[in-house]
Amino acid sequence: MIFDAASTFDGTYPRPQLVREQWCDLAGEWAFAHDDEDAGVRESWFAGSKAGTDGDPFARTIVVPFPPESPASGIGDPTFHPVVWYRRTIRQADLEAAGHGSTKRLILHFGAVDYRASVWVGGRLAGTHEGGGSPFALDITELVGRGVDAVVAHDTVTSIVVRAEDDPSDLSQPRGKQDWQLEPHVIWYHRTTGIWQPVWLEAVPPVAIEQLHWTPNVLDATVSARIALSRPAPDGTELSIALAFEGETLGSVRVPATGRSVEVTVPLPVQRNGQAYEQLLWSPEHPRLIDARVTLGDDTVLSYLGLRSAGVAGGRFLLNDRPYYVRSVLNQGYWPESHLAAPSVDGLRAEAQLIKDLGFNAARLHQKYEDPRFLFFADTLGLLIWGESPAAYEFTPAAVTRTMREWTAIVDRDYSHPSIVTWVPINESWGVQHLAHDARMRDYAAALVHLTKALDPTRPVISNDGWEHVDSDILSVHDYEASAPVVAARYGSPEAVGRLFEGLGPAGRRMLVAGTRDLNAPVMLTEFGGVSFVDRAHEVDGAWGYSAASSAEDFGRRVGALVEATLASPVLAGFCYTQLADTGQETNGLVTDDRRPKIPIESIRAFIAGPHA
Repeated sequence: MIFDAASTFDGTYPRPQLVREQWCDLAGEWAFAHDDEDAGVRESWFAGSKAGTDGDPFARTIVVPFPPESPASGIGDPTFHPVVWYRRTIRQADLEAAGHGSTKRLILHFGAVDYRASVWVGGRLAGTHEGGGSPFALDITELVGRGVDAVVAHDTVTSIVVRAEDDPSDLSQPRGKQDWQLEPHVIWYHRTTGIWQPVWLEAVPPVAIEQLHWTPNVLDATVSARIALSRPAPDGTELSIALAFEGETLGSVRVPATGRSVEVTVPLPVQRNGQAYEQLLWSPEHPRLIDARVTLGDDTVLSYLGLRSAGVAGGRFLLNDRPYYVRSVLNQGYWPESHLAAPSVDGLRAEAQLIKDLGFNAARLHQKYEDPRFLFFADTLGLLIWGESPAAYEFTPAAVTRTMREWTAIVDRDYSHPSIVTWVPINESWGVQHLAHDARMRDYAAALVHLTKALDPTRPVISNDGWEHVDSDILSVHDYEASAPVVAARYGSPEAVGRLFEGLGPAGRRMLVAGTRDLNAPVMLTEFGGVSFVDRAHEVDGAWGYSAASSAEDFGRRVGALVEATLASPVLAGFCYTQLADTGQETNGLVTDDRRPKIPIESIRAFIAGPHA
């Protein structure tokens, strides 16, 4: 049966574009310990429950995958704890749920551990990883024995121990909006340390599919697939791909598999009809997904993709080679009860649906590598996504290396999501504050653009969102002007926008720091608004915004007037309103931190949609 991505998959599997039927979710209660003295390795906390000089150090219980700073974790301690430890017992039932057998490899997956992780299984080091938002996987087969038949009679098989290190003072770590100060201030908030995305087990054949990249070619009526394998395929191995839409086969191929990477093109004959090809294209209005089944020898995975193209031309953003006005909202993906971790799968689904219900067709994921399941809901519900890198806050070789390594991993992870249409490796010169004057920083920004395009030539890239552009396909502007008439005048004509790009921008920063303005590049207002309004039920200490409303009615008037002024511009190709939800002391959301609209949702939808709907 072909996988129906829109209706069969419920969003629980952590990797929605490479799904296996059998897996074991390791979410739930784990033993936990802070290690403020960094004594755990020296005292061999990884060795077992009796490790440590004063008995078992794992005296507390945490709910994974919620970070220990968050209330949902059961720990709820947001103070500085640079090193934390986790322990979980693996039982025979876990191996059975994962489908482990005598001929299979057992893989332990982590969606994200912030920032540096070491993992032991049965007291032996299984592997390490650096990068707070990128996934990693470890083959732990030899550490637990060969399959269920090799397990001892009692229920306990072995233990997993994780040490996570996240130094709040290390400004070279890509951290995004996580505060380096003890208490949240201005636009930064409590940290997310350790495990904050799913952990799971799955069993795979000795030669298994590790990664899938789908590249649709709308013009050629084909889909290209690049499949990475766990190890070189033996002679005689075949790879097959079947694609279908709503149960009807669109195309299939079967090819020999050699080496550790297989590239294959699947023709889609139905797309050769030039008068009907648009009926299968993906867009926010019609989020059609192509179901996929990929088989390599004994390994079968289920996936999906969308047929669409993204680009720029003539000062407009193009979706499927047609001008498309972007109505976006800035989304930080932060919840008061769970911080950067999603409160639940339903919470991710509801977030994407809320953005749609408010009238937006896009979201900018701000300073966070979001859970892939959110991208699944963006794919299925129809929401354009701008993927953005969390910033480091100093310019050093370590910051450059760490950012580029993790950015590479995330572009690889998210390459196939049709919802992602733009990449944003730098925001507002964060981590490169002297970009206008330091050639090294400009070279770094340009290098990130070229790296991104080398990895993914199919999407526009913004070198530095907001100002000080080096080499951007979209010229984005951040402008928190509170007066709607001023906004209307500033973007009201090509001449006015031209003057903006010839000098200093609204924040006093140069708009261009390399070359001259490319008139083919769309201009978008990608941060504006930021109007604060807090009712008595949601008052917080230090509440602020870029401007403030005195009542719900005043809030609606201010936001509506700013959006109307933006929509009236004959030059702007889109916008991104700041922001979706109140985040800590930032009370400038359209909804509160518990996702309650501050004014009727119909009112917000009416002025967000505007004449470009």
